[in-house]
Amino acid sequence: MRQSNQSSLADFILEGLFDDSLTHIFLFSLTMVVALVAVSGNSLTILLICADPRLHTPMYFLLSQLSLMDLMGVITIIPKMAANYLSGRKSISFVGCSTQHFLYLAVGGAECVLLTLMSYDRYVAICHPLHYAVIMSRRVALMMAITSWLAASMNSFIHTVILMHFPFCGSRTIHHFYCEFPAVVQLVCGDITVYEKTEYISTVLLLLFPILLISISYGFIIHSVIQMQSAGSKKNAFATCSSHLTVVSLWFGTCIFSYMRPRSQRTPLQDKIGSVFYSIITPTLNPLIYTLRNKDVAKAVKRVLGRHMVI
Repeated sequence: MRQSNQSSLADFILEGLFDDSLTHIFLFSLTMVVALVAVSGNSLTILLICADPRLHTPMYFLLSQLSLMDLMGVITIIPKMAANYLSGRKSISFVGCSTQHFLYLAVGGAECVLLTLMSYDRYVAICHPLHYAVIMSRRVALMMAITSWLAASMNSFIHTVILMHFPFCGSRTIHHFYCEFPAVVQLVCGDITVYEKTEYISTVLLLLFPILLISISYGFIIHSVIQMQSAGSKKNAFATCSSHLTVVSLWFGTCIFSYMRPRSQRTPLQDKIGSVFYSIITPTLNPLIYTLRNKDVAKAVKRVLGRHMVI
């Protein structure tokens, strides 16, 4: 029993994303630049929303939480990957792997829940504009954020504790650049059929069920937009929802590709590519999608910059 426990607590080996070829050195450098843009963009979004009182609304508060989740997702994965590549080491401790697994799963789950709740915010704003301030109060927005974090963290904690209590065998090499769930599961010894079924149900609840709720919200939104008489109102409604729909499509599309495919159709390379999209590229695009076409954010940037220039 003691030997088994010691074996389970031993370090893992992360296969990584790049090798020492010139092409991969370039790709590593490009990945670092993209990750830096993701960190900067999401950090600036959070700071801007906090600094400008006119952005202290439920919609922008939820957007700041989305940026925080994206920021945490990048920080959870990229620094360890970069450190291993630059140092030539590939190991990650059992505790480090468990922590990374918990954090990335918690942040990812929280983003699924939050994007679903943000669709309800858009539904209220377009279908019940006169009652928006009452229905979507600051307290309600805060409860939405807390619900997203707590629900996802509890789900992640349960899965991480159960997974890391299984015995691991073989070379303990994770064919990935971080401790992603499917890659770690492949190292488990013994029968985990029941656990995999439970995990699949959890994935359905965090991916397909939110998509259903989002679709229902936008069904009502489309119905309301069709009944609008003014072309300007329709344009404003479309502008309000287009950013959220784009982010939803990117996020859930890459997550479904990564987690809902049958195991027989999965390859380590495909898993890595899918993970790059939702862990690096999507967090980079989200601030750009929400800010480039947003007049309120553009005005807030001018106000904040103007304030600092005066000072």
